[in-house]
Amino acid sequence: MKRILVVDDQQDIRELVRMTLEIDGHEVHEADNGQAALKLAGQLGPDLMLLDVMMPGGIDGLEVCRRIKQQASAGTPAHMKVVMLSALGMKADQRNGLAAGADGYLTKPFSPRELLAVVARMV
Repeated sequence: MKRILVVDDQQDIRELVRMTLEIDGHEVHEADNGQAALKLAGQLGPDLMLLDVMMPGGIDGLEVCRRIKQQASAGTPAHMKVVMLSALGMKADQRNGLAAGADGYLTKPFSPRELLAVVARMV
């Protein structure tokens, strides 16, 4: 069982992801904005963060990813993987996610099977 933090401002997306991952036996935590994501990542030390790119509140997913990867030595586990979950599916968007430090990129909409395959590769 892996600890996974799901970060998305849309509750229905978080619910779908949580239910899919819990059925697969994972421990799932949720955040609805970038600030909460950073706080929970430091507290929980998840194995994987599934992170939306576009979120309200001043800190988008790309910035969360940058901070997580920069803070790996300051309390956030270095082993934590980050997968961007985004409706932004252009190659440039994917490059931006990877440039921010993401370990993977999954474009919305995605199927539960796609999600489970990405999670299996990451953890």
